[in-house]
Amino acid sequence: MKSTSIRRWSVIHTWTSLICTLFLLLLALTGLPLIFHHELEHLLGDAPELKAMPATTPHLSLQALVEAAERHRPGEVVQYFGYDKDERNGVVAITAATAGTDPNLSHTFMLDARSGEPVAMPAANGGLLMVMLRLHVDMFAGLPGKLLLAFMGLLFVLSIISGAVLYAPFMRRLKFAEVRRDKSRRVRWLDLHNLIGIVTLTWALVVGVTGVISACADLLISAWRNDSLTAMVAPYRDAPPLSQRASVDNLLTIASQAAPGMLPDFIAFPGTRFSSEHHYSVFMQGSTHLTSHLWTPVLIDAQTLKVTAVGERPWYMDALALSQPLHFGDYGGRPMQILWAVLDVLTIIVLGSGLYLWWVRLRNRPRVKDAVQVQP
Repeated sequence: MKSTSIRRWSVIHTWTSLICTLFLLLLALTGLPLIFHHELEHLLGDAPELKAMPATTPHLSLQALVEAAERHRPGEVVQYFGYDKDERNGVVAITAATAGTDPNLSHTFMLDARSGEPVAMPAANGGLLMVMLRLHVDMFAGLPGKLLLAFMGLLFVLSIISGAVLYAPFMRRLKFAEVRRDKSRRVRWLDLHNLIGIVTLTWALVVGVTGVISACADLLISAWRNDSLTAMVAPYRDAPPLSQRASVDNLLTIASQAAPGMLPDFIAFPGTRFSSEHHYSVFMQGSTHLTSHLWTPVLIDAQTLKVTAVGERPWYMDALALSQPLHFGDYGGRPMQILWAVLDVLTIIVLGSGLYLWWVRLRNRPRVKDAVQVQP
């Protein structure tokens, strides 16, 4: 590689890294506890705990659970019902002042499906893990914060690519994984920085790209609403406002018949951003490990309970659905969580060492200039 090309890539690597490093350190530090959020919820006492009942205790009807949620939060409406894979007897309810209320202003709790008793979910409404999640997702700045982090993620990906380009000519002078311990501290840290960076290269690219996709979730959901959802509810464009809803007791049965072999993930009630003013949207998921992260929406008329559409999944919604669990290492159980945590710590070292190397070079630059000036 020509020296001019190396210098160009070096400039790209230096400045993309410097601009995004502080943000990436924030994301790496907040992302570490989020990898183990299920375990930490139990450790901190934030995980919902249902009362012990006989295994044969039947579940209440879906309509009875909706009414229980409304009683628990008077003056609010149900936005979503979600089904926790780890808690067969629990239904996650999300309520808010209106159906279209911002998700950050909603209230989340669990309903015991057998009794309708509400169970608090502190981690979903506040506490340490929610603070970590908000810092990681949008820095408490909403959509502008998400878009800023998406831009920083793009710079991070560019810094990884430029670092990999620079690594090849650098390693021609050294053996792989060699750290020159007989050299200065700066050289030792440079070798470690390059070594850890190349070892974590693939993981960092995966996390960087999936992080950018996740940060653009609001834009992708808006695109889905404006494209796919608008097409599915087009016959209702001029329909009068919904005056009465039918009982939701058979909603899951209807959705299962429309999407055979799939399981319900969550229900979006009329007026939310995942449904229309006239529909319940039941989002079904596959039964395999991979397809369990892919959604197929079944739109059901909220007055007649007729299935009006079974949505096709646009590629960008598939990318969003697959990227979020991959970003936090949710695909491979505990071994993958541990691997993700180790790689996260190594990335923190790479980011910190990069700042150190830049600072040392910046501090030494005046000394080099002075030495050149005093030479005869």
